[in-house]
Amino acid sequence: GKALELSEFGYSPSWSKKVGKFSPLINARKETLMEKVTFKNLIQTSRCVVPADGYYEWKREDKSKVPYYFTKEDDEIMFFAAIHQNNQFCIITREATEKVSAIHHREPLIINQSQINNYLNIKKDAMEILISIKPPALKFHEISKDFNNPVNNNPSLIKPFN
Repeated sequence: GKALELSEFGYSPSWSKKVGKFSPLINARKETLMEKVTFKNLIQTSRCVVPADGYYEWKREDKSKVPYYFTKEDDEIMFFAAIHQNNQFCIITREATEKVSAIHHREPLIINQSQINNYLNIKKDAMEILISIKPPALKFHEISKDFNNPVNNNPSLIKPFN
């Protein structure tokens, strides 16, 4: 069944505890989902979508990094394709569109609302669905580096900077 659940961003596979300090996996590349045992099982049995107003990405410029905030051009909510287990999730990413690639080479795989039920239906081939999804038109703007400090948590962080 479908349910809205509070989950932790980042997935730690059961085997990861054996290798000492291990950062949770936050992204899974669409192109290699079926090659990695960790993800192959989850994409077949444990799919989820993550609702979001927008997301952040860093652009490398010479020796520094500049943060950007991305939203859909129509300002509608986004739904990231993801996989989950044990109240943890990992977002599926794709090669960036030409427009987004000016900032970063990857982007979240955003599912149209009309495709969510299809994606969540584990009787259907997830890869077939993911490959068929066309990325939505996104817009983005530079934001203040203040967003990178956890002490800062307010709506002004997504406002255009400069």
